[in-house]
Amino acid sequence: MNNPKLDVLTPTNCQMIFIDQQPQMAFGVQSMDRQALKNNVVGLAKAAKVFNIPTTITTVESESFSGFTYPELLDVFPGQETLERSSMNSWDDQKVRDALAKNGKKKVVVSGLWTEVCNNSFALCAMAEGDYEIYMVADASGGTSKEAHDYAMARMIQAGVVPVTWQQVLLEWQRDWANKDTYNAVMAIVREHSGAYGMGVDYAYTMVHKAAQRAVGAHAMLAPVPAPLA
Repeated sequence: MNNPKLDVLTPTNCQMIFIDQQPQMAFGVQSMDRQALKNNVVGLAKAAKVFNIPTTITTVESESFSGFTYPELLDVFPGQETLERSSMNSWDDQKVRDALAKNGKKKVVVSGLWTEVCNNSFALCAMAEGDYEIYMVADASGGTSKEAHDYAMARMIQAGVVPVTWQQVLLEWQRDWANKDTYNAVMAIVREHSGAYGMGVDYAYTMVHKAAQRAVGAHAMLAPVPAPLA
């Protein structure tokens, strides 16, 4: 059965795009807690960096309206150009289409603001005109209301978009805890960004595996990580 949606996401079969993760766009988000949204976006970005996923970052009207991309997101990809445009639809911008084509992956993982405008129009056009497969990260995207987000997700799903969550994408890329090359980095992301799951990992490391506690002020990405959990 030739159904590309049955393919598991891997570090070699997809690319990533962050659409308009900018403060003014976030101000309008009412579909979920904004700080949780930002946490998920940055966690997803760190995952993309760990697995060397080709990544595009787009912005809209940065200086006149939307503000600049979250510094925490830019810090994950130092020196990377952000693709500025005026259209609400990233697909309308030739620079964006060129970047996606250059990356050479038909599966596109999308995180953006707002779900019902920029994400929706990009997804529909990229599928219709570019023959891309779109994986929409629902909890690393936000809309101006829960209804706006939910109905935009429903419309895109009806059109063939695959809904995912940021942690689902991270663990799909990791796939096997025996993949030692990325294990420590993935665990660091989990400990910092995965809420109760990350707290559970910290508990297991310190209480069950007797790992040293973090030094005061140590950042999760810098803290020592024990051997893989059994």
